[in-house]
Amino acid sequence: MSEATVKSRTEAQMSGGDVEKHDVAPVNSAAKRQLYKARVQIYPKLVHGFYRHLKWIVLAITLGVYYLLPWIRWPRGVGEPSQAVLVDFPGRRFYFFFIEIWPDELYYVTGLLIIAALGLFLATSLFGRVWCGYTCPQTVWTDLYIAVERLVEGDRNKRLKLAKDPWTASKISKKVTKHALWLIIAAATGGAWVFYFHDAPTIFPQIFLGEAPLSAYLFIGILTLTTYTFAGSMREQICTYMCPWPRIQAALVDAETLQVTYKTDRGEPRGPHKKGESWDGRGDCIDCNACVAACPMGIDIRDGAQLECINCALCIDACDDIMKKVGRPSRLIGYDTDKNIARRAAGEKPKVQLFRSRTVLYAVVLALVTGLMTWSLLTRATMEVNVIRDRTPPFVVLSDGSIRNGYTIKIVNKATEARDLILEVSGAPDLTVSAIGEAFEGAKATITAAPDGVRSLRIFVTTAPNRSLHATFPLTVTLRDPVTGETADSPTTFLTERR
Repeated sequence: MSEATVKSRTEAQMSGGDVEKHDVAPVNSAAKRQLYKARVQIYPKLVHGFYRHLKWIVLAITLGVYYLLPWIRWPRGVGEPSQAVLVDFPGRRFYFFFIEIWPDELYYVTGLLIIAALGLFLATSLFGRVWCGYTCPQTVWTDLYIAVERLVEGDRNKRLKLAKDPWTASKISKKVTKHALWLIIAAATGGAWVFYFHDAPTIFPQIFLGEAPLSAYLFIGILTLTTYTFAGSMREQICTYMCPWPRIQAALVDAETLQVTYKTDRGEPRGPHKKGESWDGRGDCIDCNACVAACPMGIDIRDGAQLECINCALCIDACDDIMKKVGRPSRLIGYDTDKNIARRAAGEKPKVQLFRSRTVLYAVVLALVTGLMTWSLLTRATMEVNVIRDRTPPFVVLSDGSIRNGYTIKIVNKATEARDLILEVSGAPDLTVSAIGEAFEGAKATITAAPDGVRSLRIFVTTAPNRSLHATFPLTVTLRDPVTGETADSPTTFLTERR
């Protein structure tokens, strides 16, 4: 970015007025260019319009979900947590309403992350950095902090004036009030994060009584510090310098991507305009810098596509308001494509091409992964059986010549209610099975499995004396639910004295 551009944006941000001409001579001397420039505080002006209202709605929904979701109850049965969304580390479960993820099912979390990434790729290829402008946590919390700042200190011009004023009791009072409110929001953010890992109604009073786990206070402190710093002090610097997404998204967009765009074919040549003057031979842009004053990133959208632009569209609302005042059509700044600007310049009709090779590819892969995840969830097993054969001793020869092997059976019941399951061992004739506390009829028994848990069962499998048996032969342990018909099995082996 040239020094002339930086200087122009700096003057536009520090200007006390909303409509002001900035004539800056280009600087071409490499010796005069600065390799580092101190940050200039940005004071975005409040605008009104469709996109500002949309951002308020998205902000309310996203913050509402984040702060309130842990308090939603979801009945799961006796002994089970009743929190709808909970990462239960002690119980080694992840609960999401009716979905319960066990440790061996973390691939569902991986699948969810893949779906989120593909959805982000698709949205970016269609509409640019729409994620950054509306739903990114940095954007949402920064928007909230700016709203608090505006509430306490006033809109842009008042905040600019307050920044230049000497430190008085009034200024100190406003600054203290603002930062206190920011800290309360930051602490609430850290506290809400902890609620996702503990039962919210239980740990909430414990936090204030000093009875919560040390890890809870640690994460509350970390989230409080990061929220207060990122949304309060660093703001646009996070998006520009720390976040990798601005660099990545450049590979996902093309000339047909709808992005917040200044329509140069209509706006240029720009310049001030007085009431009653003709619009012939000039563009619609009156060079008022209203778009710059409204931008939370402190950039000038008229400079074209820029890494700093988060596509929040607030400049659209600001420009539309000016266009209405001067009697020109709206959307001088709007969602448009580079190709459309070229088409209009060539006298062609603009068009929107949503179906392109990259968008179709992202949509197809997203649909496939989503379908696979949905099918897997709908058909996932609610019970499992695992067999661990004794290694010491590998077998025992009884007095009548029969051979016995010992096994530990792990029965997993993922249902929220207790079930009577039929356990059966098969693989060779004349098998008998015994277990302490369970009555087997031959090689079959009915086992009661507790809800949402794992039961260990110790069994002994015995074969009658049979010289035709191989040294090792396979066995299969089968678990069946007589009510639903669901089955699960696990292979194992039986060892004999034959070599």
